[in-house]
Amino acid sequence: MMERKEQMDRELIYIKPDEIETKSFKIIDEELAMRGIVLPLEASDKAHDGCRIRRAPVIKRVIHTTADFDYADNLLFSDDALIRAEKLLMSGCVIVTDTNMAYAGINKKALDKLGAECICYMADEDVAREAAVRGVTRATVSMERTIELDRPVIYAVGNAPTALVSIYENRLKLRPGLVIGVPVGFVNVVAAKELIISSDIPYIVARGRKGGSNVAAAIVNALMYQLTDR
Repeated sequence: MMERKEQMDRELIYIKPDEIETKSFKIIDEELAMRGIVLPLEASDKAHDGCRIRRAPVIKRVIHTTADFDYADNLLFSDDALIRAEKLLMSGCVIVTDTNMAYAGINKKALDKLGAECICYMADEDVAREAAVRGVTRATVSMERTIELDRPVIYAVGNAPTALVSIYENRLKLRPGLVIGVPVGFVNVVAAKELIISSDIPYIVARGRKGGSNVAAAIVNALMYQLTDR
């Protein structure tokens, strides 16, 4: 079966532009089945009764974004992550990203439909100045700036482990509604993710070294798409 798939990968096929995503998700479903991977179905879990968001579509969209099936195993959800995500998004929360790339990748039409907002402080000159004076990262300062926000916040972190550390250290002031912790890299990445997992903060975390701004945006979009028609 895998040999046939690899042969198909090498063959170009014509497909209409509006059918590409549908075809991609069909391939993902087929490969998950071939690998013997069964994604969770919260519909039978009483803890998630009435919640429209499910983990499986989130995991599949991350696989679609990365072509990496490891996310079927390493994408972790706290017990209350999906319920929190729905309540936050339906209440018009603020989504804070740690990169402009993640900000750019989040679907603004879906945000508008939910009355939500996305912001990123990373390129602000005053953030850069303060970070230089204090000898910390801009991500650290950016997360601290969100203390001033007067709306519930979803943090979507795809690049800077120091953003996760800042959220963890300031959690009593920030009161994060949900942390999407998927920074990629080698230095402090794993440890920063484990801080979030070990806390009482609701989270969606890609355990290990893998992640990225594209993954953070994909997770946010997957959560929103389940609540809107995109």
